[in-house]
Amino acid sequence: MFIAYAVVGILLAAVLTGSAFATFTKQEAVVGSMTKVGVPDAWLPRLATLKSAGAIGLLIGLWLAPLGAAAAIGVILYFIGAAIYHLRAKDYAIAPVVVIFLLAVAALILRLASV
Repeated sequence: MFIAYAVVGILLAAVLTGSAFATFTKQEAVVGSMTKVGVPDAWLPRLATLKSAGAIGLLIGLWLAPLGAAAAIGVILYFIGAAIYHLRAKDYAIAPVVVIFLLAVAALILRLASV
């Protein structure tokens, strides 16, 4: 199970890192979606920091299981919030949010199973 967690955790960390970088640099692909659903510009650095923290936590979680689980829970909660924002704005193009959410759920289950 640990190898499965490592693969999923590293993949999720890479996705989060890319998304955080795109948010920090205000690339239209990510920021446009966030502004479309009503996320204030002032939140962007904080949200990018949360994504970065999740990625770092997942990677350190390869050695410290509780941190890996906590990071996965944090990412799950982040993307539940993202889904709520999209649905409130009646924006149903939430496939990326759902995919990342499911990756985080898989990471949590695999991290807990590999302890």
